[in-house]
Amino acid sequence: MDAQLFLLCVLTFVIHLIGALAYAVRIAGVRTRRIAMSFALFNVLVLLSRASNAFQGPFLSKRIETELLAGTGQNLLADFQWLMASASLAALVGALMIPTAQRLFTRAVAHFQVHRSVPKLLMHAFAKGGLSYVRDAVALPSPGHLKSLKQKIDVPARVIVLNVLAQALLTVGVFASLYAGYLDPQFRVTAVSLSSVINGVATILLFVLIDPALSIMTDDVMDGRVSEPAFRRAVVWFAGSRVAGTVLAQLLLVPAATGVVMLARVI
Repeated sequence: MDAQLFLLCVLTFVIHLIGALAYAVRIAGVRTRRIAMSFALFNVLVLLSRASNAFQGPFLSKRIETELLAGTGQNLLADFQWLMASASLAALVGALMIPTAQRLFTRAVAHFQVHRSVPKLLMHAFAKGGLSYVRDAVALPSPGHLKSLKQKIDVPARVIVLNVLAQALLTVGVFASLYAGYLDPQFRVTAVSLSSVINGVATILLFVLIDPALSIMTDDVMDGRVSEPAFRRAVVWFAGSRVAGTVLAQLLLVPAATGVVMLARVI
């Protein structure tokens, strides 16, 4: 692995780690009863994710162009597998960090409620007191919580399966389109533009069928109809399905790239 590929893997890791930590925001919002404020603070991390994504695209495109010109494009499949492995690792780390992240978000919400300033919150986070709290907040999922995952959750199994599919499409969308450009350079620009189609399908699944189910459950917790332990179990299942989706994306890379090539030739 060269330095450029390592940088791309780091950017991919950051993007998917922040996405995985979104589940911890919901738990923190429920515990503090400050749902809107929790998501407002999470948007700060989203900015970092989008910045990483903005850098990743040009770097990855340049790498493909360079390898095509050098005639070493056969290495691209391995490159994409490394990138998606980074996404899977980030999703797994994010799932394991949920107990830590929800403690940190809970503390951040309490601090923001008092000072009402994002710059002050960031300064506090990197100050000595903030860093010591991060160290104290580190915790792995307890065995008791892992055993409780066997209990029934108030989310239909089809929603969990759809989340696996949606996360797989979101992970593979850009990579499959770029790899399709290598498979058929004549339609490289068309193939790259088709990534928005794949991501669009995944986004529709997320916002129409998946996110509403978790949002309704969040409201049920606030109203007392669902217990917080049951809500945490559901969140862990969603986080686990995200990991499964990134793993499935690795299996879908070549078929998806082939499908993008066929579609690019037809339209």
